[in-house]
Formats: sequence, C-alpha cells, structure tokens
Amino acid sequence: MATIKSMKTTTTTTRTVVTERSTESGITKVKKVSHVTKVTSGEGEEQVRRKSSATQQTLNVVTHSFEFPPGETIPEFDEKPNSAAVPEGKDAIFKAKLSGNPKPTVTWKRGSGKPIKEGAKIYFDSITKENVLKLDNVTPDDEDSYKCIASNVHADSTYMVFLTVTENQDKQLNFRTMLKKRSAPAPKEEKRVPDEKEMWEILMKADKKDYEKICMEHGFTDFRGMLKRLKEMKKKVETEAVKVLKPLEDMDGKADSTVTFETIMELKDPNIKMQWFKDGEPIRTQFSLGKFEIKQVGTKYMLSVKNLTQKDSGQYTLQVGDKKFTVNLNVKDEPLRFGVKLKPIKVVERQTGTFECRLSKKVPNVCWKFRGIELKRDDKHDIIVSEDGLTHTLKIKDVRPCDIGEYSFSAGDQISSSELMIDRLPIQFPSALKNVRVKEKGKARLECELSSKDVRIKWLKNGQEIKRSPKYNMNHEGRRVELIIDDAELDDGGEYTVVAKQDNDEREYTCSSMLNVVDRFATVKSGMTDIHAQTGQPAEFCVVLNDEKVDGVWLKDGKVITETKDIQIVKQGAVHKLIINNIDDNSEGKYTFRAKGAESEATLSIADPPVIDSDILAALAKDPITVKAGHTATIKIPFKGKPMPKITWIKDGIEVFEDDRTEIEKSPTQTVLVLKHCVREDSGNVTLKLKSDCGSASANLQLNVIDRPKPPHGKVEFLEHTGKCISMKWKAPRDNGGKPITGFIIEKKLVGKKSWIKVGEVDGNTTTFSTSKIEEGKAYQFRIRAVNSEGVSDPLDSDEVFAGEPIESPGMPSQPQVTDVTKDAITITWTPPVQDGGAPVLGYIVERRKKGSNHWIPATKEPIQDTKFTADGLLEDMEYEFRVTAINRAGVGQPSTASNTVMAKDPIRAPGKVKDIKVTDSTNSSISLAWEKPEMGDEPQGYILEIRAEGAKEWTKCSKIPITSNNYTVGGLQERGKYFFRIRAVNEGGVGEPTELNKGIYAMPPPASPRFLNARMPNSMVVRAGAALCINVDFSGSPSPNVTWLKDGTLTKGRETITKGPNMSQFLISSAQRSDSGIYKIMLKNDYGEKFHDIKIRVADFPRPPTNLHLVEEVPNTATLSWDHTPDNIEDGRVQYVIMKRDVSTATWYTVSDRVFGNKFTVTGLLPGRKYFFRVIARNDIGDSDPLDLKEPWNLARDKERFSLQFKEYQGKVWTHAPAFITPLKNHIVHRGNDCTMSCAILGNPRPHITWYKGKVHISDNLKYWYISSNGVCTLTIPSTEMDDADEYTIVAENSLGKAKCSCKVTVHEKGVTLMQSNLGEKPRRSKHIM
Repeated sequence: MATIKSMKTTTTTTRTVVTERSTESGITKVKKVSHVTKVTSGEGEEQVRRKSSATQQTLNVVTHSFEFPPGETIPEFDEKPNSAAVPEGKDAIFKAKLSGNPKPTVTWKRGSGKPIKEGAKIYFDSITKENVLKLDNVTPDDEDSYKCIASNVHADSTYMVFLTVTENQDKQLNFRTMLKKRSAPAPKEEKRVPDEKEMWEILMKADKKDYEKICMEHGFTDFRGMLKRLKEMKKKVETEAVKVLKPLEDMDGKADSTVTFETIMELKDPNIKMQWFKDGEPIRTQFSLGKFEIKQVGTKYMLSVKNLTQKDSGQYTLQVGDKKFTVNLNVKDEPLRFGVKLKPIKVVERQTGTFECRLSKKVPNVCWKFRGIELKRDDKHDIIVSEDGLTHTLKIKDVRPCDIGEYSFSAGDQISSSELMIDRLPIQFPSALKNVRVKEKGKARLECELSSKDVRIKWLKNGQEIKRSPKYNMNHEGRRVELIIDDAELDDGGEYTVVAKQDNDEREYTCSSMLNVVDRFATVKSGMTDIHAQTGQPAEFCVVLNDEKVDGVWLKDGKVITETKDIQIVKQGAVHKLIINNIDDNSEGKYTFRAKGAESEATLSIADPPVIDSDILAALAKDPITVKAGHTATIKIPFKGKPMPKITWIKDGIEVFEDDRTEIEKSPTQTVLVLKHCVREDSGNVTLKLKSDCGSASANLQLNVIDRPKPPHGKVEFLEHTGKCISMKWKAPRDNGGKPITGFIIEKKLVGKKSWIKVGEVDGNTTTFSTSKIEEGKAYQFRIRAVNSEGVSDPLDSDEVFAGEPIESPGMPSQPQVTDVTKDAITITWTPPVQDGGAPVLGYIVERRKKGSNHWIPATKEPIQDTKFTADGLLEDMEYEFRVTAINRAGVGQPSTASNTVMAKDPIRAPGKVKDIKVTDSTNSSISLAWEKPEMGDEPQGYILEIRAEGAKEWTKCSKIPITSNNYTVGGLQERGKYFFRIRAVNEGGVGEPTELNKGIYAMPPPASPRFLNARMPNSMVVRAGAALCINVDFSGSPSPNVTWLKDGTLTKGRETITKGPNMSQFLISSAQRSDSGIYKIMLKNDYGEKFHDIKIRVADFPRPPTNLHLVEEVPNTATLSWDHTPDNIEDGRVQYVIMKRDVSTATWYTVSDRVFGNKFTVTGLLPGRKYFFRVIARNDIGDSDPLDLKEPWNLARDKERFSLQFKEYQGKVWTHAPAFITPLKNHIVHRGNDCTMSCAILGNPRPHITWYKGKVHISDNLKYWYISSNGVCTLTIPSTEMDDADEYTIVAENSLGKAKCSCKVTVHEKGVTLMQSNLGEKPRRSKHIM
C-alpha cells in the first residue's frame, strides 16, 4: 500500500524582551517571550496555528539583610532554568544550578498557586550539581508558570519560567481539516452544461451505479454513447495507472528465518489504494505482533514475514487499485539435531560451572535437568538462550560438592547429558592452634578455625591418636574445632595436632601446637580480718584464694588446728573457713591460714557490750530528781562493759558538754553529771548513752528545778470599763516554777502616777478580777503577779484603760470654700468635723489673715452656729485666707487647713474671641499652631483647642487642661490626614466664643526639596577587590524623594543590592570587582527639586607583576632595564615600579628606585667585573605585586686598563662608638587577635644593652612579649594583640659611650573593620591587614 503524505512546513517565531526593575526589597528581572507558530501547506497556503505571549522568565530577589558577613552571599542562579514548549504527552524538564553562602534551600511551586501534579519528580542531581523538576506526560492542565525559589538568611531568589503545552502535529492537522469541512458553503452559481471531455473526467471519478444520475444532473442526454466511450477511456487509464518495473517472485524459506517480497512500481495516483492478502485474507500488521512488516522505500514496496513456520506457507497477493499480483511462499522444516553437545567439565570449588550446547533450529520447549530434576532460573542457576534461539547455556554458580552429578539438556526428542566434577579447595586454617600454657589441675583449651565446615577431624598427641574420654573433650561446631583437657596433669604436656580431611579429596591437612603444664601456686584474694566477739558467741575466719584447686592448713598461735566439736574446718572451692562455735577465754589468740604460695593472719578478742543494772534504771524512771534553783544537782550512774564505752549525757535531745556550770566524770565502772547553780531552765529529760563497738546502753531520768513562777501569760484583757466598774481577765503563767500557783496579786495606778496600790488578791484557780475603786473618765493601769510556795513572780502590766468613755476636743473641719466674692465681702462654706470628740459641736470660730501674714484675726466675737459665713469690711484688691475651728464642751479643736487665697474684688468677665490662629509647622504625625490673645473681655487664663478630622462630626479637645501658652503642637495624627481646628479662650469668668481655622490642614511635612544629611559625603572611595562595596546615604525631603543610582551616567544593574528607606538608601555589592570602578551618581528627586552627588569608586587589588624583563648596557658601568607594563597599569593607571638589585655574592636586595612610572630604567653605580640580579615590582595603593626577577645574573665587563696603586701610611682606627639606629622602628596597624612584630637595626661597640618600653613601663622581662636580639637586629613580637596593646613602644640601646632610643606607635583595630588607604601619597607594602 502506498502512503501519501501532504507536504507541510511548520515555522515558529520567538520574540524575547528582557526588562529589569528594582524595588525596596530586591531586584526583579522579567523576560517576556512571544511565540507565533505557522503551518504552510504544499500549495503555499499559510495558516497561523498558534500565537502565544507570556511572561516566561522572571528573576526576583528579596533581600533580608543590609550587610553581609565576609564570605557570605545571597542565593544566585549560576545556570537558570529555561521556559519550554512541550508537545502534549511528552516530558518537561527544568534544571537550575545555584550557589550561595549559607547554602540555599530550593523549592519548586506553580505560579497559579495550584500544587504540582502528582508523580512529578523533584530532586538534586549530585553529579551535575543541578536541582531538577521533571513533569512526565504533560497535559494542557500542566501549562502554567513554575517558580524555582532559592532561600537563605540573606535573601530569597525566585526565578519563574513558563511551560507551554502544544498539541500533537497530526492531531492539529486533522483539526484543521475538520475546520475546512465546517466552512460555509460557496454561493450557488448558474448551472452550465459541460462538454463531452469535462463529462468524462467527472464520470471517471464517480461510481458506476451513479453514472445515469450524474448525466441527468448536468443535462447530458447522450448517456449510452457516453457510457461506451467511457469504458474504452477507463481501460486506457487503468492500463497506465500502475506500471510494474520489478514483479513479485515466489519465495522459499527455512523455519525461524525471515523472507521479504519486493516489487518496484510506478503509480500515476500516489493515493491509490494498496492492500496485501494471505490466502485471500487481508494482512493487518497492527494485530500481527511483529509477524508482518510492510515498508515502502521510494518506488519499492516490500512485505517481510518473520519467524517462519509451516503455517506461513501459502499465497500472498498485493492488490493495487483493481490490479492483483500473487506469489507463493514455501516454508521448509529441517530435522532437530545437536550442533554442539554437552561436554564434561571440572570446576574449582566456589567457582562457576558452565554447560553449553547448540541446536540446529529453534524449538519452543527445552529443559535442563540435574539428577533427573528439572532446573529453573534462580540465584543458583542461570539459564541463557542466544538471540537466535539456537545456543543454550546453563551456569551453576558457587559450585559445591552437592552440585556434583549428571546434568542433561532436552529439546524435543533430543537429549544431551554430561558430568560435573569438582576440584576441592585446600583446607586452610584462618585461625591456627596456638601454644597453651596452663597450671596444674587447670583446664587446657586447644582451638582453631577451618576454612570449611564439611570436614572430618581427628586429634594426635605426640603423633599418637587420642580418643574422646572424660579427660579429653572434643568439639566440632561449624568451622571451629576444639580440644578441652580438664584437670591437666604435668604429664599432659606435649605436642597436639589436629588432622582434617574432606570428601572428594585424599589429602590430609594438619595444624599443631604445644601444651605446657606448670606447677600451681595460689595468692590470697580476700584475707582474714580481726574478730571481736562476746563470750559464748560463735566466730568465723574466712580466706578466699585466687585458685580453688589449692588446699591449705589452719594454725593458732603457731600450732596446727585440728577439727573438734567446737571447731569446724570448711573448704568451698577457693573459700576456706574456720568456724568456732562457742567463744571462751581460751579462744583468744592469733590465727593463721597457710597454702602453697599464700598466707593470711588475724586476731580473735572478746568484747562485751555495756550494761546498766536494771534496778537502777527502774529507780531513775520512777522518781524525778528535784533540786531548788541555785543549788547543785549531782547524778551518778554505775555500769559494766569491756572495753570502756563512749559516755554521752543528753538533755532534752541536746548533748551536754562541760562548762563553768557543768562537770562530767568518767571511769570504767561509772559516770557522774554535776550541774552547779541550777536554774529553772535546767529542768527536763536527762539521758545517759553508753556505746562501744560491742553494743550500747542508755538510762533516762527526769530533773526538776523548782523556783518562783513566771509572770502571767499574754495580755490583760478588760471585760468591762465603765465609770463605776472595771473588770479584767488574764492567763496563768506558762511556767509555775515547778510548784502550784497559790494566788494572784492585783495592783493599780493612775496614768501619769508612779505609785502602785494593791486593789485585791485571788486564789490560784481564778484569773478574773473586778474593782469599783475608780473615778469616771480617768485612765488607769493595772498589773498582776503570780504566787507559789517559792515566791512572787514578776508583774504583768496592762494597757491604759478609761473608767467610762473619754471626751476629747472635736476634730478638724473641712477646708473653707469661697462661694462669692465682691470688692468688700467674701462668703465661705465648710463641713463639720468627722470626729466630734464624743460630744456635740457647740459652734465654730472663723479667722482670717492677709496673704503673707502669720497673724490670724477672729472674724466674729461669738462662735458661729452655721457652716456658712460672709466676712465684710474687707479692703479692695487685697488677698485673704480663711480657716475654721470647731468647739465642744471639752474645748477648742484643731483648726482647719487654710482656704485658697482669694482677692476681694468684683467678678471677672469671660474673654473674647481668639485672634490670628495659624499653622506654624507640620509633620506626618503632628500639626503646630499659634494664635494671639483676644482683645475683648478680661484677661484669659488659658485656651481650649479642639480638633475634628475630615468626615467626623464631633469636636475633640486636644488637651485635658487649658493651654496656658499661645502655641501648641497636636501629635498622634494619621499621616496625610486632613484636620480642622478651633480655639476658645477661658478664665474664671467663663469660656469665650470659638475661633475656627479657615481651612483644613493636612498632617504632612511642609514641602521641601531633597538634600543630603551626611555631614561629610565622600567624593571618592578605594575598595579592595573581593571586599564589599557599600555606600550609605541619608537624606531628607518632603515628599520623600525617589533615589536613583547611576554608574558612569547609566542605571546600575546586575550585581548590586539597593536598599531604600524613607530617609536612607544603601548601595551594596557583596564582592567588588575591578569592573565596578567608575563614577557613581546618587540622584534625589521629588516634586520640589532634585539633588545629586558623585562618588568616584576605584576597585583595586594587589597589582599583577610586569612581564618580559630585558637588560642592555648602553653606557659603561650602567644597566638599562625594560619590561612590559603590568595589565593593571592599563586598567588602573595608578601603578608605579620599584627597581631592586642584588649582588650574586649576597642574599640581600637593595632598592635602586621606588617611584618609576615608565617601563624603562637605567641603573647606575655598578662595579665592573661584578654579577648582578635585578628585580622589578609593580606597586599601587593596595600593595606590591609578585617580583619579576632576571633569570640569569648580569655580568658587568671589567675595563682592561693600566692603573697604579699608592698606599697611604696605615693609621690605626678607633672601632668603638656610641649606639646608633641604622634602621628605625616603623608604626604598625594591626587587627585584634593578630600578631604584631616590630624590628630595627642598631650599631654600637661595645655591644649595647637593649631595653624595651611600652609607654613608660619596662617590658623586657614581661613574659607576654617575645624579644630577640641577633647581629644588631632587635625584634619585639606582641602575640594575639588586644585593644589595650595599642600604645607607643620605645627601644633604648645603651653602652659606655652613650645611649640612643627609637619609638613607634601601634594601633589595634577590632576585627571586621575595613582599613582603606586615605592618603594616596603613602605607598603601602603588601599587607594582610588591607581589605
């Protein structure tokens, strides 16, 4: 069948626009891509298939930090992902490579906010160091923007790309065809009768049954004649429609092979229908599972039949239009036989054995067997078939003895068999027998490890086989073999050999070692301890040896002990015991245990616990010991015990020690406690405790010291105190003195008097008392004493008490308040006192005084009954104060506080309207106003300022109290909010009418043009390459100006981070490069003006060395050097050169010139006949480059001429001289924590003595500083400098001829401070301190 393809071309045009914008939080780059896809047909017809425009690539950087620590950066995209247009059903892959410190975290998101489709793969490729997003089988739903977000603590970098999903091309073309079919029908034209030729062309394309109908539609009447001529025309056309250049041929094929039918034809109609048939049935390749394959190459048409079988024999037909071409296929089948049979193989153990055979033809069912059992592919066996199906291979992995046997292969009725033999691996001893040394009666263990566990084992001793017995224990588990000999004797020593054999191997494998049995000695692991025991009690001595197989003997005082009814000797393994059942006096002594190599000793002694006689204990517990206060108490208690126990006396839980009043006597048989001058507090529980290592005993007794009682307890409580009677009660004493209370004595006195009068006495059980011997209204005090047989206690004093209720003068009235004022009278009011003193207030005394006077004058002669009073007869414009005093029958009370000062004058009028209110200043949150005082009315005492926001209806006071000044600032306003204000004056006469501001005021600063706030804006900066370039600018302006950063007249872009605040802006490049040098302009602009400032930035680094050093001698005794400029001279233009020379006889370089600006220099003053090396170094503001050295020494030719010498008479020279510095100290600048080293060179003879000073402090002997002096060079090192090391350092050199000194300054900076070269005239050397 011929395949007809329409020739169409597809063209896609892409237009990309990249824009960039900076924001306060970072930088955003936008890449806009427009796609236009065109499809052009073969006829030149052009169709627009798809047009899309999308923002496809966007970079957005949001910074979190204004400054970065050294070495840290924001996330950056080293390789950015690209937008993609992917056909539907294909895979879309986005890749991004990032860098940043700290290492950024990466996330992927969709721009629409939808989750990324399930099954998407997000991973990090550790080989390519790329972050990958892979979308499988994309659909139109996957079309979206995708974000790659890289984040660390400094910034979030987001790169957005776009995925466009396009339709499959075949599907799109079909869709276009459908659109054509749906196009509107063409307008009808007037029918025209075709001629005969046109009619033939129409009928040749139509079906035969429709001929008559078509002729009638076109108005053609000669139908039969037309039909006859049409048949003739069709035959002619069919004859020319298919031209066969090579016909099909019959084919013969073998089974499992492939045959191909070929024909070459020229077709007039490339769209003619073609079809292949087999035995009349159409061949459908899509359902043949690869059996048939139809191909066309140009005019060649082919049918391939694969994997031939007998069923494939038959007729094959190719139908082209109405023509058919038929051929036959004959498939021949060959008999099955073995081309290569199985062969016997011998395999080394643990290796892989391989059987292989080959068949004459491919058969479907084959089988491998081992010992008649079918084998399948598994971990042990690997069955392989070649691609042609003829070669069959069986691999047996890790061959073991169990794999030995017959293997067979069967295919159809053919069988091939062969044997597998094994070559055993020799037995190895990974862990061989080791020589063993064991003590007599010990256990000997001989063990080794074999390389195989399937072995047979036997043991030999000195060449003779030994068998398993109670003495010999033989174990064989897995690959480990051991021989154990229990209770080894001395004659068990010798050579022992293990012999191993394995199946299918006649060889014997041996391993030997020596056993050495030595004498057994013991040591004491745990010895005996001394025993102290009571008479009649048992005792036990115990010794533990380190060897349980060693025996011993027991001795007492050097004599061997034999076992009796009271003495037992026990041995339990390594534990040896001597047990004495009943201890008596004969048991005391020294006991010894001896064994072979071990001995232990201990002593047995008798110890009885202390005992107090039970009768004495009973007597002490029954009756207490009673002593009168001031007398001596003696307590004596006898006891028994050996050894003498520790004696302790305890009173009320506290141990008693000897002092001035206490004595304690101790003896082996008794103890005595003596208490002198006893007091009541000595009463209590007394305990004697006796304690020794053998036991303890105790005795308890009660000591009672009697005395007069303590005062009654607590306070005297008054039950009644009227004008006729006072009743009271109290509590009995807590301590009755050891004797019962017999009574209480009650005394009284008038308050203020000193004498006490006895008013009564009650018995010891009564604690209440009443007396009528009193006078009403007077204050009394009572005291009470307790009485027992030993005497009277100290008194308990009561509080003061009145007989009845007391009457006092009244309290203080309230402060008088002024209610009315005229020029000659003032009216005041007050309230009565809160406390009337117990009697009604009879009246009030009103007093007045002039302001500033201390003299109060009564306003009336008689007391005033009312709480309101009008004082008249006053002087006009005089200030007065008033006070009031209450009176009752007890007298005059305390006067009130003075009233407020009031002036005698007529009432004040309210002020008029405030004048000229205006705005003086405003900010984003405040508005300041000022005004003039009113002209009408009396003088105002303050002003009430009110505010109303735009849209609000109510006015609000701006302050809680009236404003006393003529200006006020209202704060807390909303930025750019509109507010209205009004103000009223106020005084004592009232509040004036309001004055309102004529228009609303906005809360915003007054308009101002931009200006810079930095006091000293730098005009130039030098920055070390690799360091951060940071420019901070502070500014002001209203409204806040826009900030623009320009570099060399164009907007900055790419590497910088620009941060902007309301009144500041920061320009930051985290790692400056030389290309960042230039003139940076900061432009400030708002509606009221603009301001700019230029800063010249130069990014510099250590210069690169010059190149191509050449040298010529143009003038005798001189050398002219020339070289190529360092590249930095072109880029920077601030490079100079240092020329140095060195004689080959010395290692010291000397500077010839250090300010050479060209690339040529002539060195003079060279000595003929000498060889010199020359060096050129480039130098700039940062430091020196690496040197450019002359590779070979330059030989200066010696002039050959005659000369004569005239020697002067020798005169002795004086070599001694005072110290002098030939190289002085230099100032140093160093970072905190770094070492600082300073050096100088000194001449002097005799050798001068060196002293170092810090300031005025001598530091030569300070261990903190490292000091070295060698060959006239003195060096001082300050290790790990701190801030307090900054000072002036001085070196003093002194000998007998004089003294010299030299000083330098050391400056210490904190770490992280960038040191810039401010003085360009100073040429620094290469230094690690320059950033």
